[in-house]
Amino acid sequence: MDKQSKVWFITGASSGFGRALAAEVIRRGDRVVAAARNVDAMRQLVALAPERVLALRLDVTQGREIAPVIARAIEQFGAVDVLVNNAGYSMVGALEETSDAELRSLMETMFFGPVALTRAVLPHMRERKRGTIVQISSNGGIITAPGFGAYCAAKHGLEGLSECLAKEAAPLGIRVLIVEPGAFRTNLFGSAFRDMPPMDVYAATVGPTRAFVSQSDGAQTGDPVKAAIAIADAVAAGAPRLRLPLGPDAIDRIREKLGELTADIDAGEALARSAVVSA
Repeated sequence: MDKQSKVWFITGASSGFGRALAAEVIRRGDRVVAAARNVDAMRQLVALAPERVLALRLDVTQGREIAPVIARAIEQFGAVDVLVNNAGYSMVGALEETSDAELRSLMETMFFGPVALTRAVLPHMRERKRGTIVQISSNGGIITAPGFGAYCAAKHGLEGLSECLAKEAAPLGIRVLIVEPGAFRTNLFGSAFRDMPPMDVYAATVGPTRAFVSQSDGAQTGDPVKAAIAIADAVAAGAPRLRLPLGPDAIDRIREKLGELTADIDAGEALARSAVVSA
């Protein structure tokens, strides 16, 4: 085993981006702690390089499971060089259609889970004065769409926290990379999708979003294998940029959102600048 190889800790490694990224870094000779709720689903990953892959059960919403799993990873491989917070699922529902329980469940998985994992590895990375935190966000971390309110809220929250973390941790030798994919051919619109009970009053606004999800499942143009290569390359390069949008749709929609934001700021600039204490 090459002691110079990186140790990756990847959540949600049983499918989608997590599985593709784990396979890619294994191919590059790195070591992987593959974490997911279903360990059996990661047997093929382990078979790629049994001496370099450790599959562990982890439910990121269960805080008590996190410290022991991180400790086990360090015990096995001596370090965690790269944490990839990838576990998650998608959800469509207008705010009024989405229950508190569903909203809290999603936030536990895609915001509080990554926060807890990040907090758990930071002391280890600080001690070693190096490390990379990869947050698998979405173009939904910047843009929005009717019906994606809960999903976008989780991703917006993760992005805001991660941007602050990047500034806090950079002097300590720790890098942060926020990955913002568009529509990729994963199970995010399939088995990892939840649809809230629809209300007729939102058919005109949320209905097209539901139709988009249904029609897109299995037909997305984004290739998870190519995304995995891009993420691994960015980490190998030292994560020189904070954000990594992936897919032409992500680029186009993020630029559209930035244009809308700039237009709002320009239109209200005079009023904004006038809201000061008079001399």
